[in-house]
Amino acid sequence: MIQIAKFLSLALSILVLCALMGHAFFVPGSGWGDRLRDGIGMLGLAASVCFASGLIFEIPDRKFDPEPSTRLTQTLPVRLFFWAVGLMAVLFVASWFLANYFVPLIWKNQPY
Repeated sequence: MIQIAKFLSLALSILVLCALMGHAFFVPGSGWGDRLRDGIGMLGLAASVCFASGLIFEIPDRKFDPEPSTRLTQTLPVRLFFWAVGLMAVLFVASWFLANYFVPLIWKNQPY
């Protein structure tokens, strides 16, 4: 039963991280400030879901486990969250920089 809960919580974590990426990058017609504000809101939701999933991953499979359980930051959903957020932050800053300083140089007839 715990294995099913782990699978469902990991799938939910991945879906929430995909929604975070969608709010950060794929909102047409919104400015970078609006995307940042929406992304920070979704970041809080993704963090809570991933950390709750990490708590489920900490539950041992057996009642008697001689080895100490892993720390919360070492579980798969929390590591996935840290890697995804770090990568999305770098991509967000790079895309914001390129949109403001590089695209105007190569695209003269911009709609805004």
